[in-house]
Amino acid sequence: MHFAFSAQQEDLRLTVRALLDQDGGPHVPAPPPAPAPLGHDPELWRRLGAEIGAAGLTVPEEHGGSGATLVESCLVAEELGRRLVPSPFVGGTALAVEALLTAGDSAAAERLLPGIAAADRLVALAWAEPENWWQDTGFATTARLDAGTWRLDGRKSFVLDGARADAFLVVATAPGGPALFEAAAEPAAVLPHPVVDPTRPMCALELSAAPAAPIGPAGPVLARCRDAAAVLLAAECVGAADRWLGEIVGYVQTRVQFGRPIGSFQAIKHRLADLYVAVESARSLSYAASWAVGTRDERGPAWAAMAKSLCCETYQDVAAEGIQLHGGLGITWEHEAHLHLKRAHGAAHLFGTPRSHRRRLEALHHRIAGP
Repeated sequence: MHFAFSAQQEDLRLTVRALLDQDGGPHVPAPPPAPAPLGHDPELWRRLGAEIGAAGLTVPEEHGGSGATLVESCLVAEELGRRLVPSPFVGGTALAVEALLTAGDSAAAERLLPGIAAADRLVALAWAEPENWWQDTGFATTARLDAGTWRLDGRKSFVLDGARADAFLVVATAPGGPALFEAAAEPAAVLPHPVVDPTRPMCALELSAAPAAPIGPAGPVLARCRDAAAVLLAAECVGAADRWLGEIVGYVQTRVQFGRPIGSFQAIKHRLADLYVAVESARSLSYAASWAVGTRDERGPAWAAMAKSLCCETYQDVAAEGIQLHGGLGITWEHEAHLHLKRAHGAAHLFGTPRSHRRRLEALHHRIAGP
């Protein structure tokens, strides 16, 4: 397969990178017991989402978007990952758009997509539960019809960008099976969620007789959102691993031990060479998976599973080596090294661990190949 980005896609990448590089970063948050940030920089998101148009990349033109694909979204996610930017791009926009487009509810799309495309509103996908992490069935959250109004009861966990969401797309068990519902932010109790990664805020959602509007069956929506989340997080990890590896290489060239830069030691060279090969391999797989999922190729689910597994584990390896090779500096709060370790760990667990995606890949292979 020949894969190359178009001039427009490269321009998008460079425009986003120029904006994010203006302030440098990542900016290390205040140490505990100061609270972790609950969201993102609204001004940066306005410029990224509205001026550059990142929020509406995959929104159809009739709803105010660009009508692009997940390939463009993954380019933006890769650049956001480079600087570990806290942003609602993945949770509050990209996944919400994929869910709404897959559900096929024209009324819900008309209500929500124009605001998402204009970066005026955030819509969070509430999928995982305390005992059910991103599975397709067995949801404890239930939907019931009460005097003509659907009402939701239950608790959702790990809701990305939920603290500032204007509405929620909630997966719940309905009489006909798992279904997707739109719930307003007001009747829901949004609770802070402890997180390892301070650059990716999440919340828990308490629903008690919360009024909701049905959108459609959850099965196709969750399958699509799992693949989309996998490739978006894979792209984030590639961007973060690539820049962090560059920072590591720069540091070992200036850190002197035994009268010479530690980067001149053969053992260090070998470790960095292995990381470089791993990052470039992950990048290639990330691009291939973004194309497959973005074009709805039949290989998309398998490639998404491979990308989520390999890219997350590659970033974890780079983050861990960065701690080691920075020595004592790498374990200080003021340095960015710990942020990479936390982002890599958090990304690996979101929407399924690398191990769970390898199991999923095995199941997909058996389904295609047969017994």
